[in-house]
Amino acid sequence: MTKPIRRAGVIGAGVMGSGIAAHFANAGIEVLLLDIVPPNLSDAERKDPAARSRFAAGGLEKALKARPAAFFHPSHARLVRTGNTEDHFAELAQCDLVIEAIIEKMEPKRALFARLEQVMRKDAIAASNTSGLRIEEMMQGRSEDFRKRFLVMHFFNPVRYMKLLELVAGPDTDPAVVARVRKFGEDVLGKGIVFGKDTPNFVGNRIGTHAMLTAIHLMLEDGLAPEDVDAITGVAMAHPKSASFRTGDIVGLDTFAHVADNCYAALERDEDREVFKVPAYIRSMIEAKLLGDKTKGGFYRKAKEGLETLDPGKLQYRPHGGDEAIKKATKSCEKIEDPAARVKKLANDPGKAGQFAWKVLSRSLAYTARRVGEIADSIVAIDDAMRWGYNWELGPFQTWDALGFAETVERMQKDGVKLPESILRMKQSGATSFYRQDGAVFDLLKGEYVAREVDPRNVTLAGARRGVKPVLANDGAEAWDLGDGVLGVTFKTKANSLDPDSIGMLSLAAEKAEQDFRALVVFNQGEHFCVGANLFLVVMAAGNKDWDAIRKMVKGYQDATQRLKYASVPVVAAPYGMTLGGGLELCFACDAVQAAAETYAGLVEVGVGLIPGGAGTLNMLWRAFEGIPEGVPVNSYDLVTQVFKNIALAKVATSADEAKALGFFRKTDGVSFDRARQLHEAKARAVGLAEAGYHAPVPRAYKLPGESGIATLQMMIDTLVAGGHASEHDAKIARKLAEVLCGGAGGAAREVTEEEILELEREAFVSLCGEPKSAERMQYMLMNNKPLRN
Repeated sequence: MTKPIRRAGVIGAGVMGSGIAAHFANAGIEVLLLDIVPPNLSDAERKDPAARSRFAAGGLEKALKARPAAFFHPSHARLVRTGNTEDHFAELAQCDLVIEAIIEKMEPKRALFARLEQVMRKDAIAASNTSGLRIEEMMQGRSEDFRKRFLVMHFFNPVRYMKLLELVAGPDTDPAVVARVRKFGEDVLGKGIVFGKDTPNFVGNRIGTHAMLTAIHLMLEDGLAPEDVDAITGVAMAHPKSASFRTGDIVGLDTFAHVADNCYAALERDEDREVFKVPAYIRSMIEAKLLGDKTKGGFYRKAKEGLETLDPGKLQYRPHGGDEAIKKATKSCEKIEDPAARVKKLANDPGKAGQFAWKVLSRSLAYTARRVGEIADSIVAIDDAMRWGYNWELGPFQTWDALGFAETVERMQKDGVKLPESILRMKQSGATSFYRQDGAVFDLLKGEYVAREVDPRNVTLAGARRGVKPVLANDGAEAWDLGDGVLGVTFKTKANSLDPDSIGMLSLAAEKAEQDFRALVVFNQGEHFCVGANLFLVVMAAGNKDWDAIRKMVKGYQDATQRLKYASVPVVAAPYGMTLGGGLELCFACDAVQAAAETYAGLVEVGVGLIPGGAGTLNMLWRAFEGIPEGVPVNSYDLVTQVFKNIALAKVATSADEAKALGFFRKTDGVSFDRARQLHEAKARAVGLAEAGYHAPVPRAYKLPGESGIATLQMMIDTLVAGGHASEHDAKIARKLAEVLCGGAGGAAREVTEEEILELEREAFVSLCGEPKSAERMQYMLMNNKPLRN
């Protein structure tokens, strides 16, 4: 049971099954995706292999077209082979893991497992992706050996993006099987594992459905509108923007009702059973096929006049609105960056927003506390389930700590909210929070604090840094000792944008690392790695026609990236989220990249009327040419054209793998499937380079297309303008870019040095700053208070 999982079978090619197959392929796992033979085939179709496997092939095709994308890159779909459960079922014997993702009905599942038992190898694992059916019932009639190798692997949709993977073992499941699947889930798929118990809807859906339905029922009682509830239970409550009703539209009301009905039917002894009863108006919506996004109308819909909201009483749509007092109160809360402070302010608001929020929170938190021991033994597991499966910023018990443990208990008791004895004993013990700063967590079953189990790879900057003060610091960035001879740079600017201070820190850190460390890592915190350069100073200088100042700024960033590129110690970047413009140029400057799988990278400067100005053109050429062996004839124009298209069309990769395909990252760069481990893995990569005898790269020169390449690209640009696909200003930007990438008019006559390309880039950037249309684009961003990013 320590054998690695290399091949997997997925039975059921619906949204979940195809999503699971796609993400397995993302991780390099070969997948056999099966579905039933379509009913009502013609006689000719019954003999046609393609027609017989149409359902599975269709599921794969939908996964390829899915938005957001299910695959990191379309090429990964090659690892998925489709078939049907009549002709290809025996091939499941080649799989190390087979996951069932068929209809949520007991009898079809039992019949499937009976067939599986006949074909699966004795060392292979069988799993169900059920969202709540009991293992004990699904395993009726199965042998002891099969039951030992069976468990629930409950993924959340969309599989690629949702971190949560609930593992539920049956009474006979071998612990070695659980350990093998946990390792596979964490290390190969990058999932966060939560161990649930064999109870209806397990952990995430049990708590999430209760919280959503609590808000929905209270809306009717308090006379609020869906917009009001979503304003309160969304960002202000440290929950996603989709909040309650919008989440219902995204999930689908039929799916949501199915989960709720499953709870209501199974939870006969649950004290809050009536909460899981779906309101009559939602039943009416389902009957009317108002299911949400899938039918283009649910609680909300888009109309010609704008967004509309369904009136629950009249079951008619009306213009989107909402209570102004609630809007004002929740908007005020949303401005608070710290989620703990945000939710505390909301719950203490004396108006309607705060009163409703407290009702929802107090009932939801108390219900969650009463479930400890029933659905999961650990409060950490429940918090993780809600953060990873529902995208809550704080789990229930973290929210309780944010509100104040003792104060919240007293307020609940005053309001008559039923609390479990475990909470009352916790308060009597003098405990002041569920989580302590020393890493201990309160165990409600034991009634005491216990050490929290922590994966040492899940390290934050705060946990990794040594000392109480940074090694270097300014207003825009800091450099910390990360141990093991590694210096770590982190930005402090809004959205980690580049400004003179953060740029200056890069050079200072490189110098310090060369003197006192053996490697340098650039690791940022926040939602995005770096959204690019803050162009405020550029806009101001352009307005004053101070071209020398702009030229100095551009050279400053070029010098900083080149300083990193040729540092005598290895430099590793750890990008994630938006890594745009100057943020991607920063990655270009590093010896290696350890990117989060969800990294969205691109050179998007043309959007503000500019071209890259931080050695982006030079280092994109570096990446395009570096893999060509000496002596191999190559048409430099073809390579330059591809770089030109990436920049001129502002292509943005939607994953780290796609960034590799576009040439933004190297094929050898690392990808962290779980961003919680990214700093650990980036540091390990930097240490590995240092211990492997690192030497800085040698500067190179380029034989570029020159004048003929510029002329050819010019024809391409003219064609786009003539066809109405580009404006004259777009063409002007593209021509400047073509001149830089082709090495100027004389680029073909001799090798063009890096300094010459940088000068061409610098002058093109400065000249475009003087273009009225570029100035308009940048001024528009200023006037509309948009983030200034290139």
